[in-house]
Amino acid sequence: MKNILVLCTGNSCRSQIADGYLKHFAGNSASVYSAGIETHGVNPKAIQVMAEDGIDISKNTSNNVNEYLDIPFDLVITVCDNANENCPYLPGNFKRFHHNFPDPAKASGSPEEVINEFRRVRDMIRDYCRDFVKNEVRI
Repeated sequence: MKNILVLCTGNSCRSQIADGYLKHFAGNSASVYSAGIETHGVNPKAIQVMAEDGIDISKNTSNNVNEYLDIPFDLVITVCDNANENCPYLPGNFKRFHHNFPDPAKASGSPEEVINEFRRVRDMIRDYCRDFVKNEVRI
C-alpha cells in the first residue's frame, strides 16, 4: 500500500477534492492524506460539488503538513504553485508530482458562476486523479 500526500496552500478546496478522488479511485491500494502549508477549513462549495459526484468529503478536516512529518510518503502531489514553491522540507524518499489547478475559491461572479467554476476545477482534478492512480498507484 502506498502513502500519498496531496498538498495545497490552505487545504480547503483543491487538495480536499483530490483527496476524495484519490481515495475513490485507489480504494485499499493507498492511504491518502491531504494537507496545506496553512489551514483554511474545508470549503463548503468543495463539499457540495463532490457530493454532486457521489463523493462525501464532509467529514474531512483541514490539516497542516507538519502534522504528517512522521508518515513515510511514497508519492507527494502539490496541486498549486504556491504549495509547490513553498513546500516545507518533507523527510523521506518519495516521488514528487506537481499540477497547478486553478483555485475555485477565488472565483467571482454570480453564485451560479462561482459554483460552475468549482465544478470545472473538480472535473479537472477528477481526471488527473483517475490517471494518477492508474499510472502511479497501479491497482
